[in-house]
Amino acid sequence: MTYDVVVVGGGPSGATAAEDLARTGKRVALLDRAGRIKPCGGAVPPRLIADFRIPDTQIVAKINTARMISPTQRSVDIPIENGYVGMVDREHFDEFLRGRAIKAGATRLTGTFLRIERDEDGTHVIYRDKQSRNEERLTTRLIIGADGARSDVARGEVPGGDTIPYVIAYHEIIEAPGKTGSYDPKRCDVIYDGAISPDFYGWVFPHGAQASVGMGTGRDGVDLKKATADLRDASGLGDCTTIRKEGAPIPLKPLDKWDNGRDIVLAGDAAGVVAPSSGEGIYYAMAGGRAAATAAEATLASGRVRDLQIARKMFMKEHKTVFRVLGAMQDAYYRSDERRERFVSLCHDVDVQKLTFEAYMNKKLVRARPLAHLKIGLKNIAHLTGIVPAART
Repeated sequence: MTYDVVVVGGGPSGATAAEDLARTGKRVALLDRAGRIKPCGGAVPPRLIADFRIPDTQIVAKINTARMISPTQRSVDIPIENGYVGMVDREHFDEFLRGRAIKAGATRLTGTFLRIERDEDGTHVIYRDKQSRNEERLTTRLIIGADGARSDVARGEVPGGDTIPYVIAYHEIIEAPGKTGSYDPKRCDVIYDGAISPDFYGWVFPHGAQASVGMGTGRDGVDLKKATADLRDASGLGDCTTIRKEGAPIPLKPLDKWDNGRDIVLAGDAAGVVAPSSGEGIYYAMAGGRAAATAAEATLASGRVRDLQIARKMFMKEHKTVFRVLGAMQDAYYRSDERRERFVSLCHDVDVQKLTFEAYMNKKLVRARPLAHLKIGLKNIAHLTGIVPAART
């Protein structure tokens, strides 16, 4: 059998691409390694829930407040107005998405991707089957590489795929109590403190009966497990039972090219689509998977390999401005504790709060309030230049 598309990687990006293609009648194989769970805070905005038809049964908690905590332990609570941020558990959420792709008609295969071969019969994905341990071969017209930040598909096929910058994220899923210490099951805490992460941040995110506590860093020598233990202790969660521990790379920048000009297109972390500054990845992974599926469908219909470029063009047309703004924010504020202190001070501003969460919830910059944008720009300059003090007055 020759597949139209083999999707390598069954996370949110790959599962979305497989489902979209299967629903159009394409012959799709979804190849995934069983048992791997990516470390992730699990936050999903309303737009994701609506765009990708996520049932309420997958939402393990609904968050109404975000707390930003500075290096000196000052905090600002930002209310989430007119909605909520949903929380999902990746162990169950990813499997739900894979199951939905299979119901749509995709063929599920469990194993480890090994390599790509090409001959007069076409393009072939070689993988090691989990049960038999034998090498198996899939013949396909196209491949979607959705196999993570250090993508094996991208490494040998797409420019930059072997050098994509990333941070390492680590978290622990724990049994969470009700409200205790500084922990609130209705609030997400984001900790901007160099003692936890010198170049990123830590988090405490509720998951209903559980919680995700973790941090990320791109610097060598940082003890991720100790930093996470310190976060747990500071939140009053040190004695809670640990359910599982996970670590993985998180990309920092979208690749300049997502296809090999022949038979491969990338999606999700493999393409580098995690939002700078926030590290948010689930929505962008699924949007990237949908864009890759759209590009694959167009290529199959037209026979033009240049149509694989549609994936990146489609994604960046909608999201490049947000990525550019968030990247500038990370470059400006994450470089030192003094800058992080000023960032938390800036978050006290009501205009900042409203525009930030409007953009987060809807996944686009709000352009209807130009005066607010101007005020934020001026305040941002004042904080970065030290015109205003870091501490809130």
